[in-house]
Amino acid sequence: MNMDNKQEIFPLVDEEGRVVGSATRGECHSGSKLLHPVVHLQVMNPAGDIYLQKRPEWKDIQPGKWDTAVGGHIDLGESPEEALQREAREELGITDFTPVFVDKYVFESAIERELVYVYRCTYDGTLHPSTTELSGGRFWSMTELRAAMGKGLLTPNFESEFTRYFEW
Repeated sequence: MNMDNKQEIFPLVDEEGRVVGSATRGECHSGSKLLHPVVHLQVMNPAGDIYLQKRPEWKDIQPGKWDTAVGGHIDLGESPEEALQREAREELGITDFTPVFVDKYVFESAIERELVYVYRCTYDGTLHPSTTELSGGRFWSMTELRAAMGKGLLTPNFESEFTRYFEW
């Protein structure tokens, strides 16, 4: 079983994204509500379906749920764009994509607070989901996503982003 490194150092930011300090993953995910930055990449195919990754059961946050295609923490000293490229390579094995910035917002749950940088891209190539970081993934149609909303299958962050950016 893999585990997240609770000693990994994350930058702490204000709501504009300016770095104001640092803390460990364990501190950030302990209910402290220390604001830390993450990137999300919504990946669509040319037909408009959205790719979701399946989170492994060992994850400390939302295990076993379907989530944004690419998501990860921004490392100390890394820009959102650098983190996005690194996470896309690590999680889906893609490097040849053109991300479009969508928005940034604060997401808060019972155990953490994140400044989320949201990007999207249309991708027509082959995806290679990481076998160590993910439990697979697939494209979902808009109909399937609407039917899954609120049933505990999708992460709350994905449901929030889907409603905000895709549900017109």
